[in-house]
Formats: sequence, structure tokens, C-alpha cells
Amino acid sequence: MAALVPFRALRPAPAAAARVAAVPYDVVSTEEAQAQAAGNPLSFLHVSRAEIDLPRDTSPYADSVYAKAVSNLQRLKTEAPLVMEDVPSLYVYRLRMGAIAQTGVAACYALDEYDRDVIKKHERTRRDKEDDRTRHLLELRAQTGPVFLIHRTVPAIDRVVEHAASVRPPLYDFTATDGVQHTVWRVDARNARELVEAFKDVPVLYIADGHHRAASAARARQRLGGAGGATGEWDTFLAVAFPAARVNVLPYNRLVLDLAALTPDAFLQTLRQRFIVKDGPPTPEHRGEVAMFLDHRWHTIELGESAIGATAMDRLDVNRLQHLVLTPLLGIGDVRSSKRIDFVGGARASGELEKLVRSGRAAAAFSMYPVSVDDLMTIADAGGIMPPKSTWFEPKLRDGLLSHVI
Repeated sequence: MAALVPFRALRPAPAAAARVAAVPYDVVSTEEAQAQAAGNPLSFLHVSRAEIDLPRDTSPYADSVYAKAVSNLQRLKTEAPLVMEDVPSLYVYRLRMGAIAQTGVAACYALDEYDRDVIKKHERTRRDKEDDRTRHLLELRAQTGPVFLIHRTVPAIDRVVEHAASVRPPLYDFTATDGVQHTVWRVDARNARELVEAFKDVPVLYIADGHHRAASAARARQRLGGAGGATGEWDTFLAVAFPAARVNVLPYNRLVLDLAALTPDAFLQTLRQRFIVKDGPPTPEHRGEVAMFLDHRWHTIELGESAIGATAMDRLDVNRLQHLVLTPLLGIGDVRSSKRIDFVGGARASGELEKLVRSGRAAAAFSMYPVSVDDLMTIADAGGIMPPKSTWFEPKLRDGLLSHVI
């Protein structure tokens, strides 16, 4: 079963919600965060990426950054203002991007279940990023960005969520600058009780986005003594859980910065000795195909039946590209640490890839067919870890709308 815990949200006044809401801290660089927050002192990026308010050469891990995050949060409490709910509540959070709509339940979820793998992971975390978000959480004494969870469909949850969104006007309803509509309802007491009961029929939850946030919450719990017997707000973490069938997964594409000792022609000839390679579109049309931009042209690489093993993870195109092309032909090994590869995700990824190669920033780019949600859940169920940067979920939740004070 999955435990659902109402919480007292720290949240902006409705009139300020659109200005406070910000993209997740880890999808923008410092420079991008500065640009997005420019002219908007209420942007939550001043809290999640506080280095944007310090001298340009400040390390994002400097003591002054965390101190600035604390002071900026205090400032927002007054200027936005941010208000604290009187009673613990659950929330329904709907994301709409064009024809895509997905609705989830914002709540606190149990770290005991995270530790026991009732909440499953599919990605390894980096220690430096864990250190950063753990300190950020402990300094603020708040979880300020929700983890994105998914679960297999439970009809009872869908029914309660639909009803909860119909009995009250939304708390927030705005369209962000990227065109994504964010609508949040506070759930009334009766529907909250029904949701808590309905989630007991969810055998497992899966982390889609936010592995570092969840891991940091677990580490903060250890620091605050929650795992030693005492209980408190630190025993849970903030997340929004969506039915897996409704979420939208986009590809996470690869950008190769150099071809080692190969010329573009030599690399293309080597590929043709191993695969069918033909002219093609900038996005692959089928699973088993990879689009490659090289030497001012798009090509389609047909991976065909080439396999590196029999598991669901072995059959992933991102894994096959890595083990059949990037490692043996270009010498790119661990993509978590290699400086010769970069990643571009999202709806405009193919155009961005082409631009970066044409500008000389990279030597070649690989546009992937998206990994399916079923693949993610199958691999997580088997205890597997997916290759780094395998999935890009969009639309994304916004930081700052609902925070969990610990």
C-alpha cells in the first residue's frame, strides 16, 4: 500500500502564484535561472537557485548561497506573501500542455516506504547533488520542490480526484510563460479521507523525476533523528503522484562533443559497416531507430535486432546506442562522468541539437525515440537502474506553489 499524508502547505497567496511559481531547480543553469528570474523578485528561483543574487563567480555550493536562500524565503513570506495552511490538506494538481493533461495528488509520502522500496527508483543519484539539496532542505527547514511520482491506474483514485476538482473552485489557475497551464485545488476533508483510503490499493509508486530531492529528504531525516524512533514532519517528503497512463515522456537526446580521432566521413562509414544508415528525419519514427545529425545532415541509424542482453533495460535504445556505438566507436564510457557528452531533453530538443552541432559546439547529435513509462516501471520492478538521462517528463511541476515545512 502507499501511504498518503496531508500536510500544512506553505504557499503563495493566489494573486501572486504565477509570479512565484518557477521551473525545477535542476532543469536550468545558473545563467538560465538568472534570465528567468530577471525583473521578478517573487520568482522562487531566488530560493531554489539563490546564487543568482550573488556575485557571478560565486560557487552554487558556497555557504553564502544557502544563507541567501534562507533570507530570500523569509522575504517572499512577506512580499508575495506566502501563507501557511491552518490545517493539513491534500491537493489536486493538474498540468495542461496543449492537448496533454495530467492530474495528480499532491501530498506527503512516507520515507519509510522510500527506504523499503515501496517507492521505487530507476536512477542513481550523485553525491554532490544530494549534498546540495540536503543542505538546502536543512537550512530552509522546508521541502520546496515536489518529487514527480507515478503509479499504475486505480479507478477509485481517478473518481475521487475528478470529484475533488469539481466541488471547489481552484486555488490557483494560471498559464506559465512556456504555455503550460497549472491548476491546483485544495481537497476538502471528505475527499481527502477517500484519497487516503484509495491509495492503500496502490502497491508501489515510482519516482519519475526528483531522485535527488527524495534522496535528500531521506538523508535529512537521518540528520533530524526521524529514523531513530522519533516521528515528525521529516518522516515524509513532498510529491505529486500521477497515473502512469496519463504522463507524457519525451526523449533525452545525446550530444557528442568530439568524434575522437575520426572524421565525420570515417565515423559514418564505420557505422554503415554495422548498421543500416540512411537519410532520415530529425526525430526517429519508431523504436529501434536513432536519428543522427552529422556533417550538416540528418541520418537514421537502424539498430535493428542488435541486442546487448535479454532484459528490458538491455533493449532500451539509449542503452543500445551507448554499448553499440558510443563506447566501442567513440570511446565514451561512463556518461555520468565523461566530459565528451552532453544531454538535451524536451519538446524542442531536435532543433536545439542541430543548432549546437552547426555552431561547432558539438561534433554530432543523436535524437532518441522516447522510453515508455511501461519500460520504466518494468525496469524499476526488477530492481534495475536505467542509463543516465533516459527520460524527460514534460510538462513539469513548478517549485514554490506548495512547500512542506519540516
